[in-house]
Amino acid sequence: MDAEQRLSAVDKALQYVVDLKGGAPGVGYDDLKSRLERLKGNLYELSAEAAAAELSAIERARRYLEERVEEGLVAADLVRISRHPQRVSLQDILENVYDDYTELGGTNDCNLDPAIVVARANITRRVRDKLFVQRVMVIGHEKGCGEEFRNGGSAKPWGNEKALRYMRVAETEGMPIHTYIFTPGAFPVEDYPGAAQQIARNIYQMAGLRVPIVSFTSEGGSGGAEAVGVADLRLMGSHGYYSVISPEGAAAIEGKIREKEKVPRALIEFCAEQLKITARDNLRLGTIDRIVPEPRLGARKDDFEFYQRLRREMLRATDEVVVSVKRFAAMRSAALKKRAAAGLRDDSEVQLSWRLSPRERDRLVQLRYEKYLHMGAGYFHDGRSHVGRLIDAARDVGLRVHARLYYGLLKKHQKSVQRIIEDVSGEGHVVVGRLTSKLRAIQGYLSERLPARPRLIEFTPTQDEAGLFEDTYISPLANEDRTICCPNAATQGCYDLWVPDLYGEQSGVCENCGHHFPLEYEWYLKNLFDRGSIREFNEDITSINPLGYKDFDAKLAADAARSGRRCAILTFLARVQGIEVVVAMPFSNFRQGTVGAAEGHKFVEACERARTMHRPLLSYVHATGGIRIHEGTLGVVQMPRCTVAVRRYIKAGGLYIVVYDNNSFAGPVASFLGCSSYQFAIKSCRIGFAGPRVIRETTGEAVSPDYHSAENALRRGHIQGIWDRREFRGNLYNALLTMGGPKLYYR
Repeated sequence: MDAEQRLSAVDKALQYVVDLKGGAPGVGYDDLKSRLERLKGNLYELSAEAAAAELSAIERARRYLEERVEEGLVAADLVRISRHPQRVSLQDILENVYDDYTELGGTNDCNLDPAIVVARANITRRVRDKLFVQRVMVIGHEKGCGEEFRNGGSAKPWGNEKALRYMRVAETEGMPIHTYIFTPGAFPVEDYPGAAQQIARNIYQMAGLRVPIVSFTSEGGSGGAEAVGVADLRLMGSHGYYSVISPEGAAAIEGKIREKEKVPRALIEFCAEQLKITARDNLRLGTIDRIVPEPRLGARKDDFEFYQRLRREMLRATDEVVVSVKRFAAMRSAALKKRAAAGLRDDSEVQLSWRLSPRERDRLVQLRYEKYLHMGAGYFHDGRSHVGRLIDAARDVGLRVHARLYYGLLKKHQKSVQRIIEDVSGEGHVVVGRLTSKLRAIQGYLSERLPARPRLIEFTPTQDEAGLFEDTYISPLANEDRTICCPNAATQGCYDLWVPDLYGEQSGVCENCGHHFPLEYEWYLKNLFDRGSIREFNEDITSINPLGYKDFDAKLAADAARSGRRCAILTFLARVQGIEVVVAMPFSNFRQGTVGAAEGHKFVEACERARTMHRPLLSYVHATGGIRIHEGTLGVVQMPRCTVAVRRYIKAGGLYIVVYDNNSFAGPVASFLGCSSYQFAIKSCRIGFAGPRVIRETTGEAVSPDYHSAENALRRGHIQGIWDRREFRGNLYNALLTMGGPKLYYR
């Protein structure tokens, strides 16, 4: 490299440092910059020896500067590293980590969604004297370098759909999947297939893919990362970040910053630190499995040593996943661990095929289930006493034993007997038909000659007519003696509504246009389920402050005092017109219905109880504001964790019904709620991935007031129906009778 190129490289490196720190970093930067400018001006006036000596001194000073800056990196600096144009990208990885590749689904701007790149790639390894070519499917985000059509790595719904489509191709062909996460978040549009709904489908399907999956995270932004991030082994770059929300977004929420106002830099850096977004933080919290070391100040496009390291790490990770399910692989597993512990650069002494048998694939999925069910678990307070925990554990064991005996033995044989009876009755139908026809003829002959007897008509009241809801809950809003105007008065001609009637006998519904006013979750507890049938469980699970987020303990305490609850979800057993159901109800009174580790635990337990008891699972969403940002990635991983629990329940034959009400947004809709095949909405509710402000700031376009309406969600195919609140109970009962498979306990 000649002197001019070396000077250019130093200049580029110094500018990179300035970009990362948002200004001059100190520690001798100004002096170094002055020396560099003087050498540029005097380069051809100095002798070759003097110029080379000065240039070498400047390069040593640059390395010293980088080392000092590296030591002082904070979380916000890592965010800037991950987003810098010089940062390594997926295209760089494809060209330098893999031996050759073929991009699928289009290339560059001639692509369904250029923010998602899919490629069928080959990666070669030498074992002793033989060369082996391994095939993999590479899927990830491409931020591009100045390419606006890449959308900064923010995948649109159809991009995530493309990723899922080729994941299924990899599963069909038995290829491992390598995913690379370089995204600030998903593109928040509801156009079909919908941002939230498609992310939910991706998470649900990835949980059950029967091939090894390894992921690498550079920039992981919330649900957009999880759309391709569900993996058997999760790697992360040492200079990357993985977060529930961008630091800028968290700062805007924390500081209550108005739209178009500038967010203070100090607040952004504070939120980045509080969210625990670094690789070390995530490794400590258990949301990733391993850190891939990067060069000083992060891997850049010309860091070829990093590509070799990443290649080894991806090969090693895939080997580990395969070995974990292989039979007769104990020695190879030990060899891999020994070589990794010794820091050896290759596994040339270990021969391992990535092909899996059907039994090994089943084991792979089971291990993935167990991995995610334990990820992000335990970060809550359990208020039960030791005796109470023992009693609950004994009760759970009793439920499992009863279910195993009743459904595994008695019910199974009962169904076999029923099938035999059906076959026998079918064969004997002709004989029985002939006998009964003769009997009917005799009965008719006698009835014509005997005097008729008076017929007694009995009336059987329905449950409502029998006084089931004599103590029907009335909203406290009905106590206000005033009138309110319906939002549709201008277009529908609605009259002013007297509050006691509206929130009393009208159930919060305008009788003219059908607009639904919000009601408390207590109204549904009293009016939806059979009287006296609700039995809450896990009520002692309490949300905590696992990250030590400043001032969050006080906010939790205030919400608990105001709502009388210590968590944003209720889980209970209940009956709907005699049918027993397990219910998980996120509600708005506690932290706007946001989901954290405690809520995730209660939802998983509800799924497990429904699976054990063979009961339908209802998720009535009174409201959810998304994933709780104060719990960082511990909140994010509740998305795949709860989705895995739902998948296990549905695969066991369960019926999972989701009903949205009020406002239901973000992470829960993009995971364990949106993955249901049976989603409904109460009229006048709002459903979506991101609110109007986030959409405006992300896309630069405003959305219509009805963009997130239930009617639009129905048109897009995101839900299957819209229910009137007054008919909720009847509609739910009909759904329980007509939906789901034959394995439910009442079928």
